[in-house]
Amino acid sequence: MISVADISLNFGEKKLFEDVSIKFSPGNCYGVIGANGAGKSTFLKILAQEISPSKGQVVLPKGVSVSTLQQDHFQYNEHKVLDTVLLGNEPLMAVMREKDAIYAKENFSDADGVRAAELEAEFANLRGWEAETDAATLLHGLGISEEHLHKLMKELKDGEKVKVLLAQALFGSPDVLLLDEPTNHLDIRSIRWLENYLLEYDKTVIVISHDRHFLNQICTHMVDIDYGKITVFVGNYDFWVQSITMARNLRSNENKKKEQKAKELEAFIRRFSANASKSRQATARRKQLDNLTLEDIPRSLRKAPHIVFTPKREAGDIILEVDSLSKTFQGESIFEDLSFSLRKNDKVLFIGENENAATVLFNILLGKDSADSGSFRWGVTTTQSYLPKEHDALFEGAEINLIDWLRTFSEDKSENFLRGFLGKMLFSGEDSKKFASKLSGGERVRCLLAKMMLSGSNVLLLDGPTNHLDIESITALNEGLLAFPGTVLFASHDQEFASSISSRLIELKPGGGLDYQVSYSEYLARL
Repeated sequence: MISVADISLNFGEKKLFEDVSIKFSPGNCYGVIGANGAGKSTFLKILAQEISPSKGQVVLPKGVSVSTLQQDHFQYNEHKVLDTVLLGNEPLMAVMREKDAIYAKENFSDADGVRAAELEAEFANLRGWEAETDAATLLHGLGISEEHLHKLMKELKDGEKVKVLLAQALFGSPDVLLLDEPTNHLDIRSIRWLENYLLEYDKTVIVISHDRHFLNQICTHMVDIDYGKITVFVGNYDFWVQSITMARNLRSNENKKKEQKAKELEAFIRRFSANASKSRQATARRKQLDNLTLEDIPRSLRKAPHIVFTPKREAGDIILEVDSLSKTFQGESIFEDLSFSLRKNDKVLFIGENENAATVLFNILLGKDSADSGSFRWGVTTTQSYLPKEHDALFEGAEINLIDWLRTFSEDKSENFLRGFLGKMLFSGEDSKKFASKLSGGERVRCLLAKMMLSGSNVLLLDGPTNHLDIESITALNEGLLAFPGTVLFASHDQEFASSISSRLIELKPGGGLDYQVSYSEYLARL
């Protein structure tokens, strides 16, 4: 068991949360949720004792092991893949290091022999003889093949590195498992494997994720960081949504009843306060009115942007025709002889084993790259707008405020219009004066969504659009795309997002492509 006692955290004058006391019990999975900037990742770092709270303490009984998902993808570049996973079990590695040091001695004493025997027994108790097999099994479940086991980490793709670091966190079955966005960069098969693994895990799991489906599948409790405090709810994400919605509605309805009662009391007092025969009743009503107080409804940190895509014109019947496209990227075949055509109002999810497959295809379709062979043709009535997965270059060096940045993409150049539009995307007041180059990942995505909304395009291409967004923004984007009366091409690992939007799925493969005329949820059911 791990717990926190009366912890508070301040950054300067900003108070993230205070006087938090929680016990995390074995056998439960806790999903940590909250708006961007609420302190989710910081809270996990406090639990891992990587940083100290402003007040209070983390209580960790002696002998309880804690493992975290490392976020630095370059930390183990010079380590082999298998060795990187083994490093996740520090007690085992400590035994192995001491054992190797003793056996490396030229003069092996009787004391060394006794210590070596103790270490061998401890090595066996820690499943040292099975360690490499256990590590390889974890890697296989996450989609890392045997041929990668002895490669250096620096030889792997970014997505593969994430899988290795996740296997490292899981290795050794720690008593407390701390996972910050574990599904990032994972394909659907790896996510499904992780869901099943965590469902069977009988120890304590504390996880941050923006994937609503993932949270619903694995969580027994939700840890909500909001209103300057941290509250634990029993149940998964959907149950938490129902609970807070009901509580908010109850408070609001109670206040409405009190407001109506106050109006009735005030009306009686005005009517009869000067009436001698009714003065006693009027005085009693005044006391009731004085004792009537509205319940304070605290302001949540959660805010959702207003996302609406409105095409300037309707597209014709021909949207996109792709004929025998082939492309090799970084020495690897991404797709060959890829052919498909899109109909009006299709909402197509693109998936592929290669994490760059959709990105490469979108860049070809937008003229940012060329295919090795084949052709494609957009309908003459189509206009396209694109949200790329990698967008740092669009903001780096942009030493202008957001109003001026957005003005370059807007037909209406007036400051009032631009301020109002930015306000819809949660950049109100002084936030609209931020320099574009200084924005966080989530802020950049919201700016790009604003740019897409202003374009009035009837075809939208989105590559990993939920990356960096909090759940409220993901939900708003989800609803905006569902309501969009145009064609959508997108790639996403967020299961709820992908399932609810897609009407069709195209799987990009080295041998071509598979066109499933079904939604993502139907595709998953087939898996």
